Amino acid sequence: MSDTISISPFDLVMAAALVLVIAALSTRANLGLGATTLIAAVRTTVQLLLLGLVLKAAFANTSLWWVVGLALIMLLVAGREVMVRQERQFAGPWGYGLGTFSMFLSSFAVTVLALIVIIGPHPWYDPRYAIPLLGMIMGNTMTGVALSLDGLTRLAQQQRGSIEARLMLGHHRDTAIADIRRQSVHSGLIPIINAMATAGIVTLPGMMTGQILAGNPPMEAVKYQILIMFLITAGTGLGTLGAVWLGARRLFDERQRLRLDRLSGGPH
Repeated sequence: MSDTISISPFDLVMAAALVLVIAALSTRANLGLGATTLIAAVRTTVQLLLLGLVLKAAFANTSLWWVVGLALIMLLVAGREVMVRQERQFAGPWGYGLGTFSMFLSSFAVTVLALIVIIGPHPWYDPRYAIPLLGMIMGNTMTGVALSLDGLTRLAQQQRGSIEARLMLGHHRDTAIADIRRQSVHSGLIPIINAMATAGIVTLPGMMTGQILAGNPPMEAVKYQILIMFLITAGTGLGTLGAVWLGARRLFDERQRLRLDRLSGGPH
């Protein structure tokens, strides 16, 4: 039951014309998003075409090293995206390494668990399952980690006086920054929680839509989508919690003094 309708280059051109209309309307309204929209469209086209070629080669050569190489590239790019999305990031290697390390632990652990224990392809690193699954989990984890770290550093800067007052009263650093950590984790998890709450009612998730369009039975697509949503939530939750915990510790030194100078542009 795979009567997939093929998409021609002309079909893609017609869809691209809609994006051009949006870019033109944005320019006419002086929103400043016309060029950004066009650049994003070009990036999407080039990146996905390149990904298609890479995946075609990976599917033809089921090799663990192909999967590991692609996974590392995805991780490194995601780490950079987390870093640049923060208004005030950690200075030095921490600015890149903290988010990247958190995503590595959470996304890779959840993906490997799902491949070996739940889905069980043979071999377990079959790129047809491993790469798309890791991409979905890491993409959402990236958003959660970026939002939570941005909230952590921004709120620590804004509430510096309150944190230092608690420290002077003898509170432990974990207690002094506990409220900020909770708010930061909340910010990171809200997108995926909202996505779960509205899936099937307000939105029709992408993976489920893709499987249905590819001709798979709707209930099979539903089961896969539920599995993916749960895995994404686990990866995002672990990544967000880990990033906030590591980031909060980095904001203090061994004498439990608040060190905002460890942030780029922070006070000394």
